[in-house]
Amino acid sequence: MRIRQPRKQQGSVLFDAPGPRARWLNRVLGVVTAIVVLGVVGLFVWQLDRKGQWAWALWEPFTEAKVWQSFILPGLKNTLSAAVVAAALALGFGVIFGFGRLSERRWIRMPCGAAVEFFRAIPVLIMIFFAQAGPPVIADAFNRSIEPISAFEAVVIGLTLYNGSVFVEIFRAGIRAIPAGQAEAGYAIGLRKSAVMLRILLPQAVTTMMPVIVSQVVVLLKDSALGYVIAYEDLLNAGFVQIKSNFNNLIPAAIVITGIYVAINLTVSYLAGWLERRSRRSRKSAAVPLPADASALLATPFSKGPSI
Repeated sequence: MRIRQPRKQQGSVLFDAPGPRARWLNRVLGVVTAIVVLGVVGLFVWQLDRKGQWAWALWEPFTEAKVWQSFILPGLKNTLSAAVVAAALALGFGVIFGFGRLSERRWIRMPCGAAVEFFRAIPVLIMIFFAQAGPPVIADAFNRSIEPISAFEAVVIGLTLYNGSVFVEIFRAGIRAIPAGQAEAGYAIGLRKSAVMLRILLPQAVTTMMPVIVSQVVVLLKDSALGYVIAYEDLLNAGFVQIKSNFNNLIPAAIVITGIYVAINLTVSYLAGWLERRSRRSRKSAAVPLPADASALLATPFSKGPSI
């Protein structure tokens, strides 16, 4: 008689595989949570119905092509444009300052560390405000006059500086996760530091860093909505200002815009899982896997690994 083997549980990008007791507890909590969520959703739908928010007149604008062409799609384009540009610049920032923080030279490592800690400690919203309003105020103090930068540039600068500082720690953690013997083996066969980094450390570190990088891109995408406060015409502005002003349907607009944000973030999260699975199949690494939540990297001391 063939004995059925228990199905092996595999971890995902976000958590480790649970044990039998944890799986049972998860099922119980899942049922309770589902009941609570269904109750809250039912109460929410009932209250909206009482207030007349399900009236067809409020939802009809979203069936018209001109609403999507004039408001939603341009706002979505501006949101994605700011997120893509900021993500590219933040990754560049992370690589450059990551190399600086890993440098053996104190005069390089210390300024890079100070800059990263400074930008990481400032809220994104304050950086966006300062990027737009700060230069004219500073110039006025020196009897000079300059024009404020555009809302798009202010959003990109704020997102780049903060998320770039997080990417620095992700990059540093990815390199530090590789055992020091990997770099020492490269030096033993005569490779230079740059060759050790490009040929040995980075190919392994990319495998461990990719899921957490994509997860941080999701955070960056959501933070792009902060451009709303400086009148950046993004997706949030399209729903909560433009559509609301034209059709007086704030709640339906909020639901539609929220659904679009959720769809985008779920797509990016799925991409993170796909990249993680693909990297597992395509290459093997001696590096310790990084947690998908970047905040865990910022609070956890790094082990002694290779430096450059």
